[in-house]
Amino acid sequence: MSSKKSWIICCFFNFLIASLMGLLMRYLYLFPLNINYSFLLHAHSHVAMLGWAYLMIYVLIVCFYLPKEKGEKPIYNRLFWVTEFAVVGMMVSFPIQGYALFSIVFSTIHILLSYVFCWLVWKDGFKEKINDHKLLLAAILFMVLSTFGVWCLGPAVSMLGKQSAFYQIAIQFFLHFQFNGWFLFAVLALFLKQFEDKIEKKSFKIFFTLLIIATFLTVAFPVSWYVENNVLSWINTTGVILQLVAFIHFYKMLKPQISWFKDNLDSTTKLVYGLALCSLFLKIIIQLLVLIPKLAEVSHQIRSFIIGFIHLTTLGVITGFLLGVLIQNKLLSHQSYLLRSGIKCFILGYIATEVLLFLQGGFLYFGQGALFGYYEWVFGTSILIVVGLSLITASIIKAKSA
Repeated sequence: MSSKKSWIICCFFNFLIASLMGLLMRYLYLFPLNINYSFLLHAHSHVAMLGWAYLMIYVLIVCFYLPKEKGEKPIYNRLFWVTEFAVVGMMVSFPIQGYALFSIVFSTIHILLSYVFCWLVWKDGFKEKINDHKLLLAAILFMVLSTFGVWCLGPAVSMLGKQSAFYQIAIQFFLHFQFNGWFLFAVLALFLKQFEDKIEKKSFKIFFTLLIIATFLTVAFPVSWYVENNVLSWINTTGVILQLVAFIHFYKMLKPQISWFKDNLDSTTKLVYGLALCSLFLKIIIQLLVLIPKLAEVSHQIRSFIIGFIHLTTLGVITGFLLGVLIQNKLLSHQSYLLRSGIKCFILGYIATEVLLFLQGGFLYFGQGALFGYYEWVFGTSILIVVGLSLITASIIKAKSA
């Protein structure tokens, strides 16, 4: 188990570095330094996605989905640390050179290692076809599918250039199936695992089928930013409505078990699961609102809306579920005062930055210009996220040394 503790510390270290990069980006708006903002942005997003979300899901899959003797195999430990080496490579190379030789090499290594992980899990993990297993298998397939977008980037640049629709669509394809496919399906699988066999199979089947169809259809939305075609709008509308129906079934499926589930949780776990489920609800609401043509048009033009939505998914939905699973299964100690303080600080920072981002987006949408003191406020509230993650990381290191 000690290797798993080291893995968890490593994931939180990556998360902390990504949040420090985010804080530095906020700082650059107030006090310009001789730092390339877009290089730093690439580093921040890659470390957050591939160093935190990807690797934390890796740890939890090995802990909960592989038979003990398989999960203890040295290959998983070696694969984890080689993947972390690729993350550190991106952490260092992206801020220095942006998308260039070394950062592309490390990103490519990460993708190839993710294929090895998928193959190992597929081989070692799933003998039964129970509900959460199906979700996790779908997550793994979405992860592999998402990387097709990355492999299209080279040909897109050489044939049409970085400004082409093909290049932009390839990036959006990757991001869509990473966030809405691989990450979302994986955290839902980990969450539903806590319910074991208490979920009705028929409700789950409807939820699962609708969510998969919706995930394929809603990729039409980012594609519509670069290709003008009314059909894309209808495809996305169908996808968003199916997603809503899927999560209505998700709620119906869990409703009979909610009181039993809550009775077995401590207050910290309830808090982070509450964060994840509220963020998921808001994500669905925003996707419904963006069906309004005027809002659809500005959704990808107003930067603070984009950042707010990405953070809603990564910090709210994905991180919320990951923290819940970690604390519920005693991989993080809810009795630690440091951890509880860190989580409260992180959540406060997350909510405050989200409110500011969406308020600022609203001001710009209604032509009111910038929110008074926006950059100072968003920098200040981002400090809370960094402090929260520092306390959480310190609590895990302290528990490991104890």
